[in-house]
Amino acid sequence: MKILFFNPQGNFDKYDSHMTEHPDFGGQLIYVKELAGNISEISENISVDIVTRRINDPDWSEFSGEIDYIPGYKKMRIIRIKSGPGKFLRKEELWPYIDEYVNNIIDFYKNDMPDFVTAHYGDGGLAACKFSYLTGIPFTFTGHSLGAQKIDKMNLNKNNFEEINNYYNFEMRINAERNSIKNAARIITSTNQERFEQYSHKLYEGCADLNDNKKFSVISPGVNTEIFNPENKCDDILKSAIEKNIRRDRPYIILSSRFDEKKNHFTAVKAYAESDFLKKNYYMVLFIRNIENPYNYEYLNTKEKNILAPIIKIILDNNLTQNIFFLDIKSQKDLAKTYNYFYELKSLFLLPSFYEPFGLAPIEAAACRLPVVATKNGGPADIFRDNSGILVDPSDTESIVSGIKKIYENYNYFSERGYRLVINNYTWKTTAEKYLKEITDIISENKNNPIIIDYKENIVKNYINKKTGEK
Repeated sequence: MKILFFNPQGNFDKYDSHMTEHPDFGGQLIYVKELAGNISEISENISVDIVTRRINDPDWSEFSGEIDYIPGYKKMRIIRIKSGPGKFLRKEELWPYIDEYVNNIIDFYKNDMPDFVTAHYGDGGLAACKFSYLTGIPFTFTGHSLGAQKIDKMNLNKNNFEEINNYYNFEMRINAERNSIKNAARIITSTNQERFEQYSHKLYEGCADLNDNKKFSVISPGVNTEIFNPENKCDDILKSAIEKNIRRDRPYIILSSRFDEKKNHFTAVKAYAESDFLKKNYYMVLFIRNIENPYNYEYLNTKEKNILAPIIKIILDNNLTQNIFFLDIKSQKDLAKTYNYFYELKSLFLLPSFYEPFGLAPIEAAACRLPVVATKNGGPADIFRDNSGILVDPSDTESIVSGIKKIYENYNYFSERGYRLVINNYTWKTTAEKYLKEITDIISENKNNPIIIDYKENIVKNYINKKTGEK
């Protein structure tokens, strides 16, 4: 069986270049890489290709080859397909080139067509719709995060709609997601919350019956337990690099998300600065990537600067340079080792995102026995519903402080509960087996799902106008 993963945005290579350091290289790339690799290992009769976009750009030289491989996976390839200009394009700029992407995929596989396609994110979903229309090959759709929720958080209105829509291309994204939802043989979500709340949004009305268990399947992502486990200790070089930048006489509050506004680092730092309890009992460490000196941030791009500047201001205004530290952690392997280092100091992991579609980062931390404090908004509410971690309101500094106090008072309890939660429920092997079962069930059903690709004009603009009472 040959399975293709459609993932036009971001990219993959053997070194995990840029992984999690850029909005297009976030958690969904880890999801696709781990899922695809683990599916390829289930049987000798399965091969898997991740089909992404070929980039011929000196600033992104890792992604210029047509075929690539990831060490450890003998039956998984990375296939890079030409679509659009050679230069790197952020995901919001890919829409005009989806047809070329699909046509070139068909040309690449013309003598060896796949049995099945899994589509990821809205652009992958739209590509799968068009591919299925031309070939009759069915697909599943995994949205990862949907545009409607982002629209609601950005407070679009009549005055700012054109500018924001021109940058994020919401009209195309919502239409792509609607078509993906309509035409997928299955929609795979990570949590029930994602299924029944995200997909029930008004912008997806009429696309699918949320109660149809033949249309939706909830399959949680997993953790690579070969990397994230308590035995993966720091080597001397990494340990030395860490200890040059921190103090060792207290536990730490760890923030390891990429620098992105929605990850809400600012409120976490503000909570620390306002709390005598936290300052007395904890240090805080922010994991960064490729930022040599966070106090010299003028060279950064505008978005990174806008996130980092207010954090640095809080640190300096409150004389916290000896309480709040930064570490440049470059890889998943180093991340796991660093989690284990901080576990020995009885540290905890904090995810203060305004909204988190699933929450892979906290279960990776829990796999290294770090207790978890996480946003109550989104996937973590499902993951930690059994009290194996603490859920907090990410907009409320007192809620964050209160959650950390609960960990402080019951450290070993939450460390063990979180670890057992991951080992029993969230491994990629389990995820891959469930995913493959859905694929084989769909193939055995042998249904010709009718492909209807339509485009609704001004769908987002009309929604915004109605929501804000504007005409």
